[in-house]
Amino acid sequence: MPFTETLKFECETGNYHTFCPISCVAWLYQKISDSFFLVIGTKTCGYFLQNALGVMIFAEPRYAMAELEEGDISAQLHDFDELKRLCVQIYQDRNPSVIVWIGTCTTEIIKMDLEGMAPKIEQIIGCPIIVARANGLDYAFTQGEDTVLAAMAHRCPVIQTKQNQEDQAPLVLFGSLPNTVAEQLTRELANQGIKVSGWLPESRYEELPQLGSGVYVCGVNPFLSRTATTLMRRRKCQLIGAPFPIGPDGTRAWIEKICKVFDIQPQDLDQRENNIWESLQPYISLIKGRSVFFMGDNLLEISLARFLVRCGMIVYEIGIPYMDKRFQASELNLLEKTCQQMNVSMPRIVEKPDNYNQVQRIRALQPDLVITGLAHSNPLEARGITTKWSVEFTFAQIHGFTNARDILELVTRPLRRNNHLKDFGSAKRALVRTL
Repeated sequence: MPFTETLKFECETGNYHTFCPISCVAWLYQKISDSFFLVIGTKTCGYFLQNALGVMIFAEPRYAMAELEEGDISAQLHDFDELKRLCVQIYQDRNPSVIVWIGTCTTEIIKMDLEGMAPKIEQIIGCPIIVARANGLDYAFTQGEDTVLAAMAHRCPVIQTKQNQEDQAPLVLFGSLPNTVAEQLTRELANQGIKVSGWLPESRYEELPQLGSGVYVCGVNPFLSRTATTLMRRRKCQLIGAPFPIGPDGTRAWIEKICKVFDIQPQDLDQRENNIWESLQPYISLIKGRSVFFMGDNLLEISLARFLVRCGMIVYEIGIPYMDKRFQASELNLLEKTCQQMNVSMPRIVEKPDNYNQVQRIRALQPDLVITGLAHSNPLEARGITTKWSVEFTFAQIHGFTNARDILELVTRPLRRNNHLKDFGSAKRALVRTL
């Protein structure tokens, strides 16, 4: 008998146990090669960036810290002059095509008028300055990217040319991916006869795509709801609501939805997906029938859980810091459909989970694997619970057909480690008995 239940949603009142969203600088400054990111915050922000990004300041990366001191916070100093001085120096030394100001909690609390100062300094130095308030008041650290892309969407040029009826409407994909992964997804759509007009962001700021009425947009990450809203409401684009291209099943559903919008019959997707599943069998054999518990960290939880259910795992709970049900509607539908197809019970989805309650549930359920943030990994391991850092999925290449292997490589690594330790222990005991 297949399960016919529906997804269960709950909301607790826990704290947001996640990185600070200013960590988005780590991957965005590498993605947008002609950019410079200026984080405006306190010493705490600087320490976090130094530790989280692992790049020493003397290595001259394309980001810097504008450190607020007591005089700035108490409004005794004129922050406009100091920010102007810094931006002039950045423009002379690094010659970026765009400077991105990253606001922090402190700039929010003391009500710094970044949006008022940026246009004046932009006019002085002749370089675009984008203000993105990617501060710790967000729900998850990945939403820092969402804030930056939403701000950048306002700077995209307006589409000029009108399309003939025979021409395909422009399609822009949004979400920061490594260039190789973006090229893979672009090629997958090209194989279906769909041309991608551009990406937000592009690898260069000067190549931002044209936006406007008649342009279709589609996201590749589930934490970009603010960008989607900006593209629809401010730039009058049409959003394609699709599951996200994570795992072979998600990638196929993503391509099929885009094909449906453009009235194109997908070609050879069955064979393409089946070949990938076949190549993943060595990994699937390790996790089939095993259980997993998501504590919640980066908003990728729904997509990853859906893929792992399809791989044969049992998902007890999906903790997630924040859930935009409208933006993730297609993904939630695919998760429900996947659970029904695999004949497993629907996972419990807990928004803003209370970690104390989660630990009690983990003790009761005893899952084979807990995917959690860095803060809880070591304490859980000390209690004999196998864990995997959720942040690793943020920085790994997990999108598209071919990168599904990387997801399973991460998921199975702690399980394979445990198996090796058991084998080592057995061999050691056998050697002691021999001696």
